[in-house]
Amino acid sequence: MKIIQSVSEAVNEHIIKPGTVVYTGGNAATPQVLLRELINNPKITGIELISLLLLGDVSELFTKEVCDRIKHRIIFNGPFSRKAVNLGWASYQLMHLSDIPYQIENYLGANVVFISVSGPDNGGNFSLGTSVIGELSAIKTAKENGGIVIAERNADMPFVLGTTITEDDIDYLIDSAYELPMSPVQPADEQSRKIGEIIAQLYIHDGSTLQYGIGEVPEAVTDAIISKGVKDLGIHSELFADAMRKLVDKGIVTNKYLEETFSTATLFLSASKEGYDWLHFNSSVQSRPSNVSNNILNIAKQPNMTAINSAIGFDLHGNIWADSMHAHKTYSGIGGQSDFLRGAYLSEGGIPIIAMKASTQSGVPKINPLSPAGVAVTAIAADPVILVTEYGAFNPRGLNMDEHAIGISHLSAPEHREELLKYIYDSPDFTKPKGALKDVAPKGYTPYEDI
Repeated sequence: MKIIQSVSEAVNEHIIKPGTVVYTGGNAATPQVLLRELINNPKITGIELISLLLLGDVSELFTKEVCDRIKHRIIFNGPFSRKAVNLGWASYQLMHLSDIPYQIENYLGANVVFISVSGPDNGGNFSLGTSVIGELSAIKTAKENGGIVIAERNADMPFVLGTTITEDDIDYLIDSAYELPMSPVQPADEQSRKIGEIIAQLYIHDGSTLQYGIGEVPEAVTDAIISKGVKDLGIHSELFADAMRKLVDKGIVTNKYLEETFSTATLFLSASKEGYDWLHFNSSVQSRPSNVSNNILNIAKQPNMTAINSAIGFDLHGNIWADSMHAHKTYSGIGGQSDFLRGAYLSEGGIPIIAMKASTQSGVPKINPLSPAGVAVTAIAADPVILVTEYGAFNPRGLNMDEHAIGISHLSAPEHREELLKYIYDSPDFTKPKGALKDVAPKGYTPYEDI
């Protein structure tokens, strides 16, 4: 390992030649100094860059000028890359989070790897910090192909236990110091609070294992868990954020019933520097690559696995879409939603949940009669996923297509519910069971007022 003083010693057109495939860490572990050198050096051209949700001071990577010399493969779209992907300057890779390491090793390849690290510890190991999605597989692939690994040691990067590498895995190391990207969370509003109450009251109990992300609904679920007074929860997640930290600090998460007596995740995000500092050498949490954390069989091993994810919309059949608005407008990515929905269903006592507000802020309904033409669905109607909005919960298990439609329509706001019920009644696609169209709670549906 060579410690360098200038980033250009490693990130230059002589090392990163045309035809090079670069894999870079992302999220809070985006190696910003390394990536800014790609931006600033116009001689680096004709390369591919594989990334997932890049954050921090790297937005210029996705300008038209840079996209003309760097071919982007975006596995998860973010605020910087969204415009480039939807204008065709960058490409979107359809991929489950669990499959990323395998596809890197066997299909995408990597000649150069950009990572953020912390360390070394007393054993000489470096932590991969707050993101370990496909980094290990990228390093392995690069080393097998005679490639190189360039690491950025950020003084603010916590040493997250679990997934580490040695000095021999790193070819170049440069030191940096800047605050990690933060993910501010808005306080839960009334709709989110109701969603959180429904989920906690109906589906979370002593000994549940949790997976959820970041945002108003996870914050509301956390508050509802605390209010309910459950205990001995476990965490097996792709993302660990401040809401989960709150449960650990209060002693509600003990991981008592898990094989591993600590919380595991692939990504770590916080809304504050304090949150990242909390992760530093904290033995209550450990990192695992996405082919471990998101492996369906590993998820299924977790007792009472309660997976809570969100969506952009779903239709009356139960098709769910979460990465795109319509066929040619990608918003985010497949991520690990399908991994956890299917793994949770296979878990003993497991519950796969999709939770979302029934309407957008402008009042547009998120529950459609049909999924938008050409949209990529992240769960299909046959996936037995529990759907939750602020109006209630719907469990599709044991129900036919008509009962699906009628139950799902009741998750809409009252003014939209009537439109959906009329659609069902008028459509030749449904047999319109009259009993189910009566003014009573349909099969599978639990209204908020009844929890």
